[in-house]
Amino acid sequence: MDLRYQRCKLLFGEEGFKKIQNIKVLILGVGGVGSYALDCLYRSGVSNITVVDYDKFDTTNQNRQIGSERVGEFKVDVLKELYPKIETINQKMDIEWVRGFNFEPFDYVIDSADTTPVKVEVAKRAYSKLIMSAGSAKRWDSSKIEVSSIWKTHGNALARKIRSELRKAGFKKDFRVVFSFEEEKTKTNGSFVGVTGSFGLRICSEVVRDTLEKSFK
Repeated sequence: MDLRYQRCKLLFGEEGFKKIQNIKVLILGVGGVGSYALDCLYRSGVSNITVVDYDKFDTTNQNRQIGSERVGEFKVDVLKELYPKIETINQKMDIEWVRGFNFEPFDYVIDSADTTPVKVEVAKRAYSKLIMSAGSAKRWDSSKIEVSSIWKTHGNALARKIRSELRKAGFKKDFRVVFSFEEEKTKTNGSFVGVTGSFGLRICSEVVRDTLEKSFK
């Protein structure tokens, strides 16, 4: 008997676990947030995960990113070795790529990309299945992490910028955002895995909770 997911089945139930196994998840960016979302989803039994990233690991990633001991290697190549069942796309995510990508096959789109224009474009294309990460760097208190509608986020500069850009574009739809309202502790790109990793785990939890709630309706 395969014991790998036994504890998940005991918690989720057989039918709930089957639902989780069968969802299709796309993760855009597998850095400090995305790599922990990936790890959590994989360990929870999700069997169809596609990750998109074009970056290579460098030494500065080692404080917060899974797989970052492999400095100089493409993130998607390293993560494919660690999580053999995933599909990988080694691709720079720019606006043109987002506009041309087919989001339709996926049940959930996790946006842990870095650049505001890309995040705005992803929201326009995939809002109905989107869970976006906003503003995890420059903070050290994971208790300040919340999940909310993009229109109800607060105390987070990146989320505020995204709201502004969406309004300018006439976008009035809704989607979920994982964000922190903690005041930024530095003007530089300081980061702490206790927060960035918690973002990824919270995103994973949202996917699992949402899937289980749908399965019992």
